[in-house]
Amino acid sequence: MHLEFDILTLFPEMVEGFLTSSMIGRGQRNGLIRAEAHQLRDWATDKHHKTDEMPFGGGAGMVMKPEPIFAAVEQLRKPASKVIYMAPDGEPLTSQLARELVQEEHLIILSGHYEGVDQRVRDHLIDREVSIGDYVLTNGTLAAAVLIDCVSRFIPGFLGDEKSLTEESFMTTLLGFPQYTRPADYRGMCVPEVLLSGDHGAIAKWRREQQIEKTRQLRPDILDNREFQ
Repeated sequence: MHLEFDILTLFPEMVEGFLTSSMIGRGQRNGLIRAEAHQLRDWATDKHHKTDEMPFGGGAGMVMKPEPIFAAVEQLRKPASKVIYMAPDGEPLTSQLARELVQEEHLIILSGHYEGVDQRVRDHLIDREVSIGDYVLTNGTLAAAVLIDCVSRFIPGFLGDEKSLTEESFMTTLLGFPQYTRPADYRGMCVPEVLLSGDHGAIAKWRREQQIEKTRQLRPDILDNREFQ
């Protein structure tokens, strides 16, 4: 599997280090992904490379113009491309959504700025609008990076150890269980005895109980209480 990402943004420098570092950098070197950030101003045709204008009807802030966005998408788009707009009013980014997007071949990710983009872009270019949370960022570039990181982890071979993916929070309806490593006793803070027992059945049971309790305390909204009553 090979997945390509192209980010359209006014601030490509914000993700240059991200795209070449850690797992994303390794994924690119291993040929599992290709990820690149593009300066949207390169598609502006006026001498000032302007990408925003005041909104019709008045209001605070500026709105991103349609012309550079249409030109950029039309140049980068391939027959199998999907265009994603990172927007605070989009559908929530979840593990399920990431599983769907990893099936694609090429994602063009538009990073919004100012008061957003001209609605004609959203109506005629965008395939899916995605939000990484119920809050607003100064621009969507970091959100685009989060999307790439989240989706890439579902590519077979990307993590190396596929078991680490299946045991993570949100892969089921439960949060993750506590993790410990050496030393077993640090400043009098001891690792739970069950983890040192070698009894894999008891360890699995303990981890499951910890997941249920943690989810009840922190995220009762995602817990299927009928299963654990």
